[in-house]
Amino acid sequence: MKLNKREFLKLSSLSTAALVTGSAGAADDDALSDITGDTAPIAPEEHEARIRKAQSLMQQQDIDAILLEGGTSMTYFTGLRWGRSERLTGIVIPRDGQIGIVTPYFEEPKARERLPLDAEYHTWHEHESPFQRVAELLADRGLKGGRLGIEETVRFFIVDGIREAAPEVGIVSATPVTAGCRMFKDEHEIALMKKANEITLRAYMHVYERLELGMTPADVTGMMREAQGRLGGQGIWGMALFGKASAYPHGTNAPQAIREGQIVLMDCGCSVHGYRSDISRTFVFGEANKRQREVWNTVRKGQQTVYETAKIGTPAGAVDDAVRGFYESLGYGPGYQTPGLSHRTGHGIGMDIHEHVNFVHGEKTPLAPGMCLSNEPGLYNFDEFGVRVEDCLYMSDDGPNWFTLPPDSIDEPMGSLL
Repeated sequence: MKLNKREFLKLSSLSTAALVTGSAGAADDDALSDITGDTAPIAPEEHEARIRKAQSLMQQQDIDAILLEGGTSMTYFTGLRWGRSERLTGIVIPRDGQIGIVTPYFEEPKARERLPLDAEYHTWHEHESPFQRVAELLADRGLKGGRLGIEETVRFFIVDGIREAAPEVGIVSATPVTAGCRMFKDEHEIALMKKANEITLRAYMHVYERLELGMTPADVTGMMREAQGRLGGQGIWGMALFGKASAYPHGTNAPQAIREGQIVLMDCGCSVHGYRSDISRTFVFGEANKRQREVWNTVRKGQQTVYETAKIGTPAGAVDDAVRGFYESLGYGPGYQTPGLSHRTGHGIGMDIHEHVNFVHGEKTPLAPGMCLSNEPGLYNFDEFGVRVEDCLYMSDDGPNWFTLPPDSIDEPMGSLL
């Protein structure tokens, strides 16, 4: 019996496992053990340093305070993880002095338990207005007629309530402050993202050798979820697309199952202590044909074009333009049209999958040390298939650095760890 490449690799991996451990199952358990033991969460003193940086930026931007509600920005600056509901729990960071928190009276004990920093608490009962408490907090700090920056994800009813309770307060965007901090990652943040990317790539390697004919997207993403979880990943997500469905960057509800000779596109990630990975891999179940190889190789060249263009000081939009120009020289596009690259070339990443800044046409922000972005210049044809090879990079003083090394061949499509 002649084995194809996938069957040979799968049999080889199982045989090696049996030789080493006596059972393939035991080898799987070892290969998928938690690898996050050498990582540590962001410490309170790091949150305090972030607050000081935010306060410095607030003074530069003539902003007197910023308001955060439950979400990644609140966690980034204070360490407090808090879900959103109809009741406001908000953090106010003034341009100098101690932070304040507005929270329901009955939530104060939980907030004190979870918030690792000292804060001034302003509580409200169910019949009272939390927005009035925000107004009082600002007045207590001498900021009654000041400018309040609103973090970009704060919900409208909160902003509207503050406007009514404190009409003399000027409402402005806090993005120059929040993005001005979050857009630039330090060594600790980059280390956590490296670990998250390692988990995701190891999980890909595990799942790739275990794909079988007839599997559905749910089967594949279920394996990927389990593998990332056993490796220590949290906040796990994933997507698997087969055949024509791979041309839809965010998927389709059409029924799918793996077939021989079919494109498989996967996009998956996880987090470690709140910091994210985002990796896409495209390959063929079985042997790739000439057309599949051609498109895959073009996408890989596009990804390398990103890496070579992303230099310190280069406007982020110029990176997107370089890739798009390369694709257009081959007849794709123009612009964002298909067949071609229908989405931005990459996005900022950190605690959120999508952060500032993006590789997108017209983006003038210059690349700088500490920025972390995805590199994913896919190609899509709705009548055929799509290919996306995605690895994230981080900017250092010397230029771009990979979190994971991209693959060089559709026949060896997983890439490698650094």
